[in-house]
Amino acid sequence: MTQDNQQPAAHSRVLIVEDDVELAELVREYLQRYEFQVELEHRGDNAVERVQALKPDVLILDLNLPGRDGLDICRDLRGDYSGPIVMFTARDEDVDEIVGLELGADDYLTKPVEPRVLLARLRSLLRRFRANDSPTEERLNFGELLIDASARKVTLKQQPIELSTGEFDLLWLLASMSGRVVDRDSALKSLRGFGYDGMDRSVDIGISRLRRKLSDDAHRPFRIKTVRGRGYLFVPDAWG
Repeated sequence: MTQDNQQPAAHSRVLIVEDDVELAELVREYLQRYEFQVELEHRGDNAVERVQALKPDVLILDLNLPGRDGLDICRDLRGDYSGPIVMFTARDEDVDEIVGLELGADDYLTKPVEPRVLLARLRSLLRRFRANDSPTEERLNFGELLIDASARKVTLKQQPIELSTGEFDLLWLLASMSGRVVDRDSALKSLRGFGYDGMDRSVDIGISRLRRKLSDDAHRPFRIKTVRGRGYLFVPDAWG
């Protein structure tokens, strides 16, 4: 088989937690064409146990599930599961999309799901995750803030800060561009492989979570500033 360096997903393990059996089977059949190893789970109350047993490279998680909803599952998993989480949402669930990202999901897709779009998102997530998981000596140090790319760890005042995959990638992007404004379009292209459509709030939600976890002032941020009409600015000398 021809190898394509733009397709880092070959043989990646995917767990789909989705109670719509027809949709789940459709997605599994499609992804298996591209050498994903796909497992299905149709009940929310079995999801955490299945993730712990299978240790998938990526988790696809529906919001509305029998037994337990996807938001609760995402919340419980984020302390132990470090892989990417993609959430499926209905078109009228904008609030749940935001809450899902707040809880640590890395991406979301609205139903009906377009398989080609899902494939592109999964490839992008896995490419980022594996690139960041590769051995490297890169570290960024700003006073009492240390960002270690090799270990994917962040410490502030010598205390570890727990970040999701998406949060770490966003912080690394901002910190590596410290002193320069990063706009939403550039951030989305770098982190998710597509530009800003005028509605996507994932960067803004990620910034909000980073500020909270990094003890920034939510009302008057001084570490990760909002530059009105332009984007976000990581302030290199604001870390003690």
